[in-house]
Amino acid sequence: MKIHDNNRTIAIWSIVGLAAFGILPWYALPEGLSGLQGLSELFAGRDSASGLAQVLLHRRPWLAVAVWPLLAVLPVLWMAPGRAQGRVLAWCGALGVAGLLAQGFAVGLPGPGSLSGFLDPSGSGQPGFGWGAMLVLCSLLMLAAFGLARAGAFRGDLFVAAAVVGAASLLITFVAFPVLRSLAGAFLDEAGRPSAAAWVARIASERIWGVGCVHSAQSCGVAWNTLALAILTGLTTTVLGTLLALVENRTDSRIRHALRFLAPLPIITPPFVVGLGLILLFGRAGLVNQLIEWAFGIAPTRWFYGWFGVWLAQLFAFTPIAFLIVRGVIQGVSPSLEEASQTLRAGAWRTFGHVTFPLMLPGLTNAFLVGFIESIADFGNPIIVGGQFSVLSTEIFFAIVGAQFDQGRAAALALILSVFALGIFALQRAILGRKNFTTVSGKGDAGLSMRLPDGLRRGAMCVVVPWLAFTLVVYVFAFCGGFVQTWGRDYSPTLAHFRTAFSVAVDAGSVQWLGVAWASLFTTVKLAAVAAPLTAGLGLLIAWLLARVQFRAQGVFEFSALMAFAIPGTVLGVSYVLAFNVPPLELTGTGLIIVMCFIFRNLPVGVRAGSAAFKQLDKSLDEASLMLRASTVRTLWSVTLPLLKPALAASLIYSFVRSMTTVSAVIFLVTAETELATTFIIGRVGQGDYGVALAYSTALIVLMGVVTGGVQWWVGDRRLGRRASPAARPRAGVLDTHRPPAAPVPL
Repeated sequence: MKIHDNNRTIAIWSIVGLAAFGILPWYALPEGLSGLQGLSELFAGRDSASGLAQVLLHRRPWLAVAVWPLLAVLPVLWMAPGRAQGRVLAWCGALGVAGLLAQGFAVGLPGPGSLSGFLDPSGSGQPGFGWGAMLVLCSLLMLAAFGLARAGAFRGDLFVAAAVVGAASLLITFVAFPVLRSLAGAFLDEAGRPSAAAWVARIASERIWGVGCVHSAQSCGVAWNTLALAILTGLTTTVLGTLLALVENRTDSRIRHALRFLAPLPIITPPFVVGLGLILLFGRAGLVNQLIEWAFGIAPTRWFYGWFGVWLAQLFAFTPIAFLIVRGVIQGVSPSLEEASQTLRAGAWRTFGHVTFPLMLPGLTNAFLVGFIESIADFGNPIIVGGQFSVLSTEIFFAIVGAQFDQGRAAALALILSVFALGIFALQRAILGRKNFTTVSGKGDAGLSMRLPDGLRRGAMCVVVPWLAFTLVVYVFAFCGGFVQTWGRDYSPTLAHFRTAFSVAVDAGSVQWLGVAWASLFTTVKLAAVAAPLTAGLGLLIAWLLARVQFRAQGVFEFSALMAFAIPGTVLGVSYVLAFNVPPLELTGTGLIIVMCFIFRNLPVGVRAGSAAFKQLDKSLDEASLMLRASTVRTLWSVTLPLLKPALAASLIYSFVRSMTTVSAVIFLVTAETELATTFIIGRVGQGDYGVALAYSTALIVLMGVVTGGVQWWVGDRRLGRRASPAARPRAGVLDTHRPPAAPVPL
C-alpha cells in the first residue's frame, strides 16, 4: 500500500524519530558521539545506550512514553490529508512532547518523595537529553505542527506551521524558560517559599525609586537613572545613526568612504576598549584635563565619570546598530514616489518631510527600540565609566556577585527591566499601528533617489564629520597602548605584546601556535561562526512570520523574541546556569550553551531589521510566486531573500561581532576549555597586563573588520533596477566601454 504523496514530509519525520530512538545515544555524553568506543556501547552502556536499549536492557521503561506516539502516527501516512488526519497527528505529537518532557524533569531530579523514586527505584535518576532524545523531541514537535496545519491552522501550509511551532519552541526553551525561572526568585522569600511581601519589600526601595535629585543634591533611584539614560541614548543614537545613513545614501560627498569604515567601527570593538579610550581622553589623567590644567590652571576632576560618560560610551557603542537598521530602510525608499512629489512641484524639503521621512518611520522606531533596550541591558559601560551613577544592570551584578548574594533582589530588579522593555515595545507598536510602509513592489522602478535638501545636507555634514573625527581620535588613543612598552611610564614603540599574544613557530613542517591568545581566539571564532548564520536565519524567519503570517498570541511571540535584550547579560548568563545545569537539558560547561546564548542574545537585532525591511515589501510579490505554484520555501529563497540583503548583512555582521565581543552574557558560562577572547582580555586587565590586552583587542578589530567586509561583499546589495546617479555617469565626451548607453527617458 503506497503512502499518500502529500504525506512524505510526515513520513520522513516519523522515520527520523524512530531511528533516533533506536540507534542514537538517548543521554548526553561528556565527549559527544566521538566519545563512543564502539557500536556495542549503544546497547551495553547504561548511559550511552539508545532509547530502545534503555527500555529493553537497562530497565528504564518510562522512556517508552517517547516512542508510542511515533508508532501511533504510522497508520495516518496512508490517510488522505484532512482534519481527521490532522487531529491524530496533533494529539500524538503534543502528548508525546508532554510525556517526554515530564519524565525528563521528574526522573532527572532524584530525591525522597519525588516521582523519580516511584519510576526509578534505584534512585540514580538519569542524565540530560542527548542526540537521541533531542531528535525524538524535534520529530514529535514537527508532527504536532503538521497536525495543526492539516486540521486547518496556518492555511494548511506545513512549512509555516513547522516554522511557527519550531521558533516558538526555541524561544520558550532558551528565552522564556530560563528568564522566567530566574525572575520567579523575586517572589520567593529567603526560605524559598512564595511571598508577595518579599517581592514588595525588594522593589519598594528608596534606592530604586528615589527622586532626591529633583529637589536636592541627592541622586535619583536606579530605576529612574536607567529609564532616563535609555530614552536619551535611544533618541541620540537614532538621530545620529539616521544622519550617518542619509549622508552615505543620499549625498555624493567623499566622506562616504571614510563613513563606511568608521561608522561601524564601534560595533566590532570589545566594549571596554571604547571606555578605555574615553578615559584616556576625559579621565582625571586624560589629555583634556591635562590641557585644561595647563591652559587655565584648573585642577583635574572626575567630572567625566557619571551619567555623561555612560551616555557618551553608549552613544559610541549603539549608534552603529541604528546606522545599520536605518540604512537598509533608506535604501528601500522608492525613488518613484519622491519623483512623483517633485513632479507635482513640491520642493526638496516638502518631499523629504512628507514622503521620504514617513517611509523611514519603521526603521527609526526599530532603531530607537533597539537602542533603548541595549541601553537598559548594558553592563560594561556603566561599570567602567559610571562612577557613582548606578543603573539597574550594575545593581543586578553586585546583587549576584557581591557579598550580599541576593538572587531575589537581582530577580526583582530584572523584572523592572522587563517591564520597561515591554512598555517601550507597546509604545512602538502604537506608533506604527496598521500603517502601510510598502515601497518595494513587483513593478520596475528606475527612478533616482532624491538628494538631501541643501540645508539638511549641510547640517548632517556638520554633525557627521566631527563625529567621525572624534571616533578616530578615541581609537587612536585606545590602541596606542598595544604598541608602547608601558602606558603611562615608557612610551617607546614595541611589538613585544603582539609577540606574546600571537607568536607562531614552524617545527618539522608543522605550525605551532605559541602565543597565549591563540586558544581563546580559535574558540571564539569557531563559536561565533556557528552562531552568526543561525542567528541571522532564525531572526529573518521570525520577522517573516510576524510580517506575513497571522496567528494567535502573535504579540507574545514577538515579545519573547525581544525579551533577551531586556535582560542584562549577567542575569541571562545566570539564568542559563540555573536552567541548564540539571536534567533534562544539561548544557552548562559545554560550547553549545555559549552558542545558544549568542543566538538568543543577538536575535532581536535580526528580528527588528527584518521587520523593518518586510514592511517595505509588497505582499503581492509573495502572492505572485505562490500563484505560479512555487512552494513557500522556494518563494522565500528566490523572491524574498534577495530583497532582504541589507537586513541579512546587518544581522550577520551584528551577530558575529557581538558574539566575538560580548562579556556580561557569557562571564558565568565559560570554562577552561571554552575560554573566550573577551574573558581572556579581562583576565589580562585584572593582572595589569594592559599591553597584551590592547594588542589582543587591536587584532580582534582587524579580524572583525575583515569579516565585516567579507560579509558585505558576499551578501551584496539588493538590485531594484534603478538608474545610477548623475555623478556616477561618464563625463561628456568620454566613452563608457563598460556598459551600453542608457535609453532615453520618455517625457
